Amino acid sequence: MTNWLKLFSWIAVIMTGALLVYGIHDMPAWGDPDSPANTHVSPRYITEAGLRTATPNIVTAVLADYRGYDTLGETTVIFTASISCLFLLRRVRKIRLHPDQE
Repeated sequence: MTNWLKLFSWIAVIMTGALLVYGIHDMPAWGDPDSPANTHVSPRYITEAGLRTATPNIVTAVLADYRGYDTLGETTVIFTASISCLFLLRRVRKIRLHPDQE
């Protein structure tokens, strides 16, 4: 059973890696000015961030207003990870009911 599980794990890892490599071919080149992020999203943020939000700069507008749920999700993940670490690394103390018990 253990060998079968190892084989299945390796097959899953290799297939995931192959799919990721295959997906790289559909991505635009690094810094391509014709990529969708540069042609649709960035110009809109730059031109409309000051008009649509009441924030003093573009970075704050993007992080707080346009990507608020994404930032909330990232904060939730970090909070959950830190609480999990606290639970895993805490010291458990024995509670004595009577002074003569160990």
